[in-house]
Amino acid sequence: MTHLEELENRSVYILREAYANFKNLGMLWSMGKDSTVLLWLARKAFFGHVPFPLIHIDTHYKIPEMITYRDKLVKEMKLTMVIGENGDAIAEKRTFPDGEVDRLTCCKLLKTDALTRTLNGEGKRYRYNHETEKYELEINPEPFTGVIVGARADEEGSRSKERYFSPRDKQNEWDIADQPPEFWNQFKTEFAPGTNIRIHPLLDWTELNIWEYILAEHIPTVSLYYNQGDGKRYRSLGCYPCTFPVESNASSVEEIIEELRVGKFANIAERSGRAQDKDDGGGLETLRREGYM
Repeated sequence: MTHLEELENRSVYILREAYANFKNLGMLWSMGKDSTVLLWLARKAFFGHVPFPLIHIDTHYKIPEMITYRDKLVKEMKLTMVIGENGDAIAEKRTFPDGEVDRLTCCKLLKTDALTRTLNGEGKRYRYNHETEKYELEINPEPFTGVIVGARADEEGSRSKERYFSPRDKQNEWDIADQPPEFWNQFKTEFAPGTNIRIHPLLDWTELNIWEYILAEHIPTVSLYYNQGDGKRYRSLGCYPCTFPVESNASSVEEIIEELRVGKFANIAERSGRAQDKDDGGGLETLRREGYM
């Protein structure tokens, strides 16, 4: 068995453990490479079917191609898609692009707070209706008791402190000092009432592993990851006011893999183009303690 196959098997096992032990699960999908690999693994784990809703926290500042890609796969794969947002902050223009708040406050409002409200069944939540092909307002949505996330330990410092099954309180706040031990593939799946669980099937994957798996499985990804002829491409995707492309001529998965193995990005942080990381002192621990993805 190759290392990639071992990673795949472990992730499938984690997904099945989560589904067997937690009710009202959801899975975050940002349309980026990691969460799309996670979507692919979920379809493998459950024989082509994803038995829980995908959740997209819409900041209204995603690059338009990401939204087009989202809706295309939702239709093609017949996915259950739930959209959450902080409509109040957007309507009141309490966002960084509108100049009312700084980047970190914007992330807290449009991502952290929106995620907490969506998981708790509060605020407005929209679900895709495959018959009408429209997103429709959910009436009295049920809270999610757990959410599956495509976080990787190598991606950013605070993520390396996570567990496969990581507890959060009712407000989705994270106590880093109070986490269950995980030894020899033994995982804690029983928690106190009111605990919200984050499940991380990709925790031991690296950026290189992700691209190797995309190549091996022929997974469709957003074209923003590839050079379109201007010598630039995105290495990490987020909101367009805070995410910037890197200089790269890689126009295929194979060329990206080569850059990561021995090329220019072998020793450069993946999120070097994410401005909010720099505003948080080079990491996201402040935001993640409060419930950030």
